[in-house]
Amino acid sequence: MKEYTAEELARFDGKNGSPVYVAYKGVVYDVSGSPMWSGGDHEGMHAAGRDLTVEHDDAPHEVHVTEFPQVGTLV
Repeated sequence: MKEYTAEELARFDGKNGSPVYVAYKGVVYDVSGSPMWSGGDHEGMHAAGRDLTVEHDDAPHEVHVTEFPQVGTLV
């Protein structure tokens, strides 16, 4: 699996046709197929291309990002 730095992950923000990646607990997921991440924005609350571990741990719902394809790890 590919290793991503925070700087590399930031390139996958869903803007200008790029894939939508987010990290959670050290794993990078491709959430491009989710309508909840349209344009790299999760319902106006979170931007793609970032480590969302803290935000997801505080979310008022179960974590669903782990249901998407794993594309690498965050280093």
